[in-house]
Amino acid sequence: MRRIGDQVRLITRGGYDWSKRYPWISKTAKALKAGSFVIDGEAVVCGPDGVSDFERLHSRAYDHAAFLYAFDLPEHDGEDLRPLPLETRKAKLARLIGNSGISLSEHIEGDGAEVFEHACRLGLEGIVSKRRDLPYRPGPCKAWIKIKNPTSPAMLWLEDGTW
Repeated sequence: MRRIGDQVRLITRGGYDWSKRYPWISKTAKALKAGSFVIDGEAVVCGPDGVSDFERLHSRAYDHAAFLYAFDLPEHDGEDLRPLPLETRKAKLARLIGNSGISLSEHIEGDGAEVFEHACRLGLEGIVSKRRDLPYRPGPCKAWIKIKNPTSPAMLWLEDGTW
């Protein structure tokens, strides 16, 4: 997500602007007290159990219920934060979003395999592991990895070609 002044753009990995598709996220971003920022995050729609629901997110029937999980803050009020460690960027991100309704993706420290196993038992899509001491790097890189739950609905749809 990128905001400059009152202009908000929600850009997908594929380069599409979904600012109008997810109006609640755009409205919430406009209300944050900043002149500009870039937030790295993911739009999510949850089911009644509070777990992210890939089918609801892609159905378009729940676009009004989508909210943002914020992972990182590469830029804030013209300051390039990419060279700073993740811990510093996340602290600044937490202050920026406050209690706005944008959700901060919290760190969970512990054994990665154990955390992943627990995420799978909860039915989550997977986990992302990032090096807390490294600068921001967009896209796949050695600073972070995404491990997907092979039994999550999102992965099963990809596997059978229905998505």
